[in-house]
Amino acid sequence: MSLAFLIFLVAWIIGMVGTFVPVVPATAIIFLGSVAATLVDGFQPWPDLPFLLTFLVITILIGLVDNVASAWGARKYGGSKQAVWGALIGGVVGILPIIPFGLIVGPLVGALIAELVVVKKAPADAMRAAWGTLVGLLTGLAAKLVLHLLIGLYELWRLWDPAKSVFG
Repeated sequence: MSLAFLIFLVAWIIGMVGTFVPVVPATAIIFLGSVAATLVDGFQPWPDLPFLLTFLVITILIGLVDNVASAWGARKYGGSKQAVWGALIGGVVGILPIIPFGLIVGPLVGALIAELVVVKKAPADAMRAAWGTLVGLLTGLAAKLVLHLLIGLYELWRLWDPAKSVFG
């Protein structure tokens, strides 16, 4: 394993764990790990520049996945913008270890409270909207997880060079 491989591996592991934490910019961490690894490995305009530019575009698109998926879920099930914000805030609160299954319960409760208190929907409509928001958030999370996994595996494959091993 080369130093570049290890640098990216650490960034990728942090990013993969961060995928499940709403406030952690997991995709940016993985991208920056790739940039750092590429620089340590000896940046070459070809093929490194096209790879990094493609990865930058993918990083921006992955960043949009959360917003699009949440909005899709909320709209499909009759949720409001407030439900999406409630779900995001609930997700951040759900990180706290005092809430069992907080990363799932937090967004659901946050969206539900937003629909009931802020939008003043009937309980059945609020629950439906909250459920839709949760479905959207989980869909976005699943998409990000798969993309992070694929990008990480590709980058590890790209950086793998037993001849540059730091272990001898």
